[in-house]
Amino acid sequence: TAGNPFIGSPTAPVTIAFWSDFQCPYCKAFEVGGIPQIPTPAALPDIIKNYVDTGKVKIVFMDFTFLGQDSVTAALYNRSVWALYPSQYFAWRTAMYTAQDDEGDQGFGDAASIDKLTATIAGIDPAKVASDVKANAATYQAFVDSDRAEAQKAGVKATPSFVVGKTLIQGAYPYASFQTAIDALLK
Repeated sequence: TAGNPFIGSPTAPVTIAFWSDFQCPYCKAFEVGGIPQIPTPAALPDIIKNYVDTGKVKIVFMDFTFLGQDSVTAALYNRSVWALYPSQYFAWRTAMYTAQDDEGDQGFGDAASIDKLTATIAGIDPAKVASDVKANAATYQAFVDSDRAEAQKAGVKATPSFVVGKTLIQGAYPYASFQTAIDALLK
């Protein structure tokens, strides 16, 4: 998880590794909800409120790109925003999932649309991010590839997927599934 974007205390007793793809509708359902075909409420807000904000959990965001070039582009921007603006990272991430439309390379998710979205996040210079992505694409791609290798070691085959302690959770499960796994580690 070293070098990856995260939220929560760096010394939290529980770390959740979270693999996602910015084009994945199930990832969107987990993070922000609003997917009619996935009626389960977003679990991430409750995890943040009950565990991250209380210092018990750190969530490390890892890339698992597989839904086309827009997935790769978003992953590179993900790395750049984290590198340049870590305090605005989570607001940017939430905006990315909120803006998500059809899966794959079919609308939102190319560089131009991400640049436009990035301009809406206070405190982020979208031109600086776009320039950084171009200058550091190979470095950021190496991080994305490393995340994929870690996913394979952990048995991850789809997004969203999570490792909570030694438990692998694959899918946009409700909050209670995560609560059970986290509480077992906090005992």
